[in-house]
Amino acid sequence: MSEIASVDQLQRFLFNQANVRGELVQLKSTYQHILDSYAYPPVIQTLLGELMAATALLNATLKFEGEIGLQIQSEGIVKYAVVNGTHDLKLRGVARWDETLTELPESFSALFSKGYLVITITPKDGERYQGIVGLDQDSLAACIEEYFLQSEQLMTQVRLFAQQGEKPMAGGTLLQVLPTSSEATNVAESTEFGHIAALTDTLKAEELFSLEANDVMYRLYHQEEVEVFTPADVKFECHCSRESTIGALQNIAKEELLSIIAEEGAIKMNCQFCHTDYVFDAMDVETIHSGFDPDASKTAQ
Repeated sequence: MSEIASVDQLQRFLFNQANVRGELVQLKSTYQHILDSYAYPPVIQTLLGELMAATALLNATLKFEGEIGLQIQSEGIVKYAVVNGTHDLKLRGVARWDETLTELPESFSALFSKGYLVITITPKDGERYQGIVGLDQDSLAACIEEYFLQSEQLMTQVRLFAQQGEKPMAGGTLLQVLPTSSEATNVAESTEFGHIAALTDTLKAEELFSLEANDVMYRLYHQEEVEVFTPADVKFECHCSRESTIGALQNIAKEELLSIIAEEGAIKMNCQFCHTDYVFDAMDVETIHSGFDPDASKTAQ
C-alpha cells in the first residue's frame, strides 16, 4: 500500500452552520522519531503516540508564537510522560516508567496512580497559562474532553489512535463547539455538535491510517457543509544542541568539570527528548572556559 500524502499533517476544517470546528492529524515519521529514540514498550509507545496527536490537535489554541505542552505525572507505573509542541507544529516527547517491570498493563487507567495531566501554554511574549485535570477517565482522550468541559465549559470531542507493528502511526480528531452564546457551550443546546460527534465516532483506526485526510472527511461528513483549510506540516524536532550544552558547561567551575572527567573519563550529557549524547573531554573543558568554541578549534586544526 502506498503512503498517504496527508501523513504528518494537521488538517483544520469548520462546520460554519453548526458553529463547530474540527481537526484531523495523521503522524508517521513524526511518531517514528519518538519510537526510534528509546526502547519503549508497546503500551508506552501508544501513550506517547496519543500524546503527540493530542498536542498537534490542541495546537490550534495557540494564536501566537509559543509552545504547548501536555505532561502526565503520576505515582504509578508511568512516572512522567510529556510531549511539547511549538506554534509551527514541531513536536518532541519523552516518557519515564518503572523499567523494572517485565509486563505492563494494557489499560490506560492501570498505568497511573494519583495521576494528573497538565496542559501548559507558553507564549513567546506574555504570561504562561497552565491547566490541570485528573487522570480519572478511561482514556487520554476522555481526560482532555473533561479538561475543556471543566476549564472552558466547551463541549469537545477528542478521538486518539496509535498503532505499532510494521506501520507505526498515530493520529486523531478533535471537534469543539464555537459558542455563539453561553448556552451554546452545553451539548444539550447544540444538537449539531452531537450529530457531528456521532458521525466522527464511526471513524476506525485503520481508516485514519490508510486514507487521505480529504477521503476521511468525505467518508464522515459528505452530507455536511464543511469548509476545509490548507493543511499544516507536523514534524519531530528537538531543541537541544551542542552549542546550548556548551553554554550550560560554562556555568560550572572548570575544576569541577575536570574532576568529573578524571573520575569518569569524559562528561556525557544526554538529551531526555531525542537521547542525543554530547561528550566533552578535558581539552574541550579547557577551551570552553577560555571563551572559545571547542568544536570551532577542532575544525581549525
